[in-house]
Amino acid sequence: MPAKLPARLADGTYREPPLDLRSGAFLLRAGVGVAIVAFVAVCFVVAEVDPVALLQGIPRLLKWAATAWPPYAKEIDIIIYRAFETVAIATVGTLVAALIAAPLSMLVASNVTPSPRIALPLRWFANTCRGIDTVVFALLFVAAVGLGPFAGVLGMIVHSIGVIVKLNSEAIETLPKAPLDAAAMTGANHAKITSHLVMPAVLPSLASVSLYVWEANVRTSTVLGIVGAGGIGMEIKAAIDLLDFQRLFTLTVAVLITVTLIDQFSAWLRRRLV
Repeated sequence: MPAKLPARLADGTYREPPLDLRSGAFLLRAGVGVAIVAFVAVCFVVAEVDPVALLQGIPRLLKWAATAWPPYAKEIDIIIYRAFETVAIATVGTLVAALIAAPLSMLVASNVTPSPRIALPLRWFANTCRGIDTVVFALLFVAAVGLGPFAGVLGMIVHSIGVIVKLNSEAIETLPKAPLDAAAMTGANHAKITSHLVMPAVLPSLASVSLYVWEANVRTSTVLGIVGAGGIGMEIKAAIDLLDFQRLFTLTVAVLITVTLIDQFSAWLRRRLV
């Protein structure tokens, strides 16, 4: 049954038709709304959200925070080294992942892949890499290669491959189809189309994606030390275990400064690449 059009009044304005509470569209919207509210309510229950516990714990939190002052001023050289180690883990992990993900993105993108039989398993592989967190991969590599930053680098490479392939392939799929078809009609093979047409068109976007992933990896690598994968996270875990809030405060400030500097540098670089 066609929807009723608004009635036009004498002054030229329109009067909306009355809401039909028995219509299928209204019942569907109401059902969806109730389902969403119920889902959110269940999430609050399962997550054990307890504002009373938070209010009761604030004085204890403030007491602990008061013990963090003055900041820990010793071993600054170690803290700086751990902060740089964190940046190094993210840099090496992102760089290697970007180099591996670049050709994989071409094979996964639906508009330039040579065969869907190749694209499908590679897409599953990328989804698997992206679906498992870097910390989990780092923990697995700690068991394989031992404690230290190398395990963090390996875990970051695997996870970043999935993220970069996902973002890069979506950027490639936004390319207009006409130039690709025109290049194919001239007799250019798949390799020439990819290298001479696709890569130059999407290179700024690919560089921007890699820089964004690098920013995210710097933030992620600050907690890799919790599982023994190097970086400043190892110092943070030790400070938490010893309840050394002065050292924890200094390490937190170091993390904040490091992440802020990397974010600003990456944003500056992206503006010149894109």
